[in-house]
Amino acid sequence: MKTIVNKRITSYHEACRYLDDMQMHKIKLGLEAMQMILADIGSPERTCPAVHVAGTNGKGSVCTMLRSILTEAGYKTGLYTSPHLSSVRERFRIDETYIPENDFARLMEMIRSALNGRSITYFECATALAFSWFAEQECDLIIVETGMGGRLDATNVLKPLMSIITTISLDHEQYLGNTVEDVAFEKAGIIKEKTRVISGVRSDGPRAVIEKACIDRQAPLCTRDDDFFLRADEKHGWSWQDADGVSITNLALPIGGGWQVENSATAIQAAVLLRDAGFHVPDEAIRSGLQTAHWPGRMELLEVSRTGSDASDAENVSQSLRFLLDGAHNEAGVSFLVRALDRSFRYERLLVVWGSMGDKKFDGMLNAVARKADYLILTSPDSERSATPDALAAALEGGGTRRFECIERVGDALQRINEMATPEDLIVVAGSLYLIGEFRRLLVGEVVS
Repeated sequence: MKTIVNKRITSYHEACRYLDDMQMHKIKLGLEAMQMILADIGSPERTCPAVHVAGTNGKGSVCTMLRSILTEAGYKTGLYTSPHLSSVRERFRIDETYIPENDFARLMEMIRSALNGRSITYFECATALAFSWFAEQECDLIIVETGMGGRLDATNVLKPLMSIITTISLDHEQYLGNTVEDVAFEKAGIIKEKTRVISGVRSDGPRAVIEKACIDRQAPLCTRDDDFFLRADEKHGWSWQDADGVSITNLALPIGGGWQVENSATAIQAAVLLRDAGFHVPDEAIRSGLQTAHWPGRMELLEVSRTGSDASDAENVSQSLRFLLDGAHNEAGVSFLVRALDRSFRYERLLVVWGSMGDKKFDGMLNAVARKADYLILTSPDSERSATPDALAAALEGGGTRRFECIERVGDALQRINEMATPEDLIVVAGSLYLIGEFRRLLVGEVVS
């Protein structure tokens, strides 16, 4: 196949355009193309010790928490996640720094040249760039999130120190299968021979699949609530303990109710087990790393002035509005969101801004949130895949809120919320990461400055 761009890449803008052009190549599960390009650029994936993370929900949060902990422990820690909210640079991070534009452009040109007219997908190209940057920067450890599934995901060329599987539920059924056991089989594909595995999966069917994969590959397995635990301590915040008696007390967790308890427990287990691999991770690094971990657009609570000025300005504090941005876009994620609204938040009214992709089964998720809402605004993120507000309205059941309106553009939806909300209300924005990215950019600006 002919190359997408024959011209040499000399700028960040050209590099982004080159990568975006790869979107024409549809999702392709398999490792052959990934192995080809990595071999051609010097096999950078073999350079840095790695932790590989898969799961339906929570994997990005676990990656972010573990990165924060390792950074606090003094290690140069790379983080590769997907998707991004508004800038592709969000996917590539070392400690607190996102990839510079000049490094992004230079490495993209290296990949373009190495391809020599061959084609790969967007995700394969981004993954190759991540491995190249981390190797070049000589990271002490890299934390890599799978894109989809695991077995045939482009990131599965890694031979990691450990593998983590966070949760299993239905999502991307057209690629991963129609049962949770099918999905578990794909996620378990990241498990390597005699390589330690941490699992946050508790439901019987998927758990059995993961256990079998570990037995077949002689991979030691630690499972949440069997081998490690995280519990509330009335005097000392939260306490973590493993089956060997190791304990860490006085923990403060990120906001998010039960979901963040599960993610935090898994991230702590990974940090503790990295000690066996020679990493010095003090308890205090775990405490401070958890407390400072921040994952934009996922259970992210923002207080923003109605006028858009700095909410810390004393004149505007009384007019600050509370926004909870959550990229929940599958049934399990929305279920966690609803539970968190019950347990972790107080508000006079719940106002919801919702948008979904048209290729998602959004009916059940939308109605679960609509039943909680005092008022619902249906909108459409700027994507060809977005469901129209009218299509979303048609999916509302009689048991959902009867107070809703359709607003086509996200910016107009934000303006409407600014007009009607009070500081006592909670404004939830959910249903699509595309929506979160667009809404958050209008609300507080880019994640990457």
